[in-house]
Amino acid sequence: MTDADVDGAHIRTLLLTFFYRQMPELVERGHIYIAQPPLYKIKHGKSELYIKDDHELNNHLLKLALDGAALLPREGASAIADEALGGLARSYLLAEAVTRRLSSLIDPEVLQVMLAHNIEVSLADQAAAEASAARIAPHLPAEIAIRAEFHDESDAWRLTIERMHHGNRKFGWIEEEFLVSGDYRSIRSASEAIADLIGPGAEIRRGEKRQPVTRFADAIAWLLNEVERGLTKQRYKGVGVMNPEQLWETTMDPMVRRLLRVQIDDALAAGEIVTTLMGDNVEPRRAFIEGNALYAQNIDV
Repeated sequence: MTDADVDGAHIRTLLLTFFYRQMPELVERGHIYIAQPPLYKIKHGKSELYIKDDHELNNHLLKLALDGAALLPREGASAIADEALGGLARSYLLAEAVTRRLSSLIDPEVLQVMLAHNIEVSLADQAAAEASAARIAPHLPAEIAIRAEFHDESDAWRLTIERMHHGNRKFGWIEEEFLVSGDYRSIRSASEAIADLIGPGAEIRRGEKRQPVTRFADAIAWLLNEVERGLTKQRYKGVGVMNPEQLWETTMDPMVRRLLRVQIDDALAAGEIVTTLMGDNVEPRRAFIEGNALYAQNIDV
C-alpha cells in the first residue's frame, strides 16, 4: 500500500521490482496485491465520496456537470444533452489534457490552435509542411513563430515553433513521430467533433442557469466552474494523514476495498522491461524513454 499520488507510484514501482527480483514466487503465484487508497474526498451537498485519483476525479466532476446540462449550439438548433454532450465533453477534455502534458515539447498555444480551428498537419513533403505552418500561423500571437524546415538528421520535414519570452527563445517541434501518436489522434478526434459546432446565439444551460458562449471550450469551462462552486474537495497528501477510521473504510475493509492483483502474463517481456527500466544500465532506459515519449498517454506529472 502506497500513497495515491505520483510519489506513491514511484515507491510502488520500487517495491514491485524488489519482489520480482528477490521473491519471484510471490508474484508468480499471485500473492502480491496493490491497495487502492483514495487521493480525494469530495463533499457535494450531503453526500461524501472518496475518489481514487485525478482521472476518476475529472470523470466525477464531469458527470456532475452534465447532470441537467444542455448545449444550444446556435439559435434555432436542437439542444445537445445527455450522452451526446458527454461524448463531446470527454473528447475535448482528453485533448486539453494532451496539450498540457506535451507543453514542454510542443508549445501549447500551437496545439490549442490545432484543436480550436480543426487544423490537420501534414509533413509528407515541403509543400504539405509549408501549408500546415501557413494554416496555423495566423491564429498565433505575435511572440510565436512557426515555419517548415527540413531536418537533416531525421531526413524529414518538421514544423519549428519559436517563442520569444523575456528576450529568450524557446523552441519546439512538430515531427512525424507526433503525427502518428495517440496524442495527435486525440486532438484530431476532438477537433473534428467540435468543428463549426458553435454559432450565433449559442448558450450552455444547467438547470435554470444559462450562459451565452462563443466557443465549445467556454461551455465546458462554465459547466465545470458551476460544479466546483457547489462542492468541497480534500486532497490527501498520503495514507498517513488519514485517521484510522478513514483508512479502514476506504482501503482496508475487505467488504469495500479495491485491490489490484499482480500477475505475469509474459515472463520474458516482464524480465526485459524490468531490466530496461529498473536496471543499472542507464542507456537502454534513456533510449526507451526517448523512443516512447510521444506515444505515452495518461501520464500524471
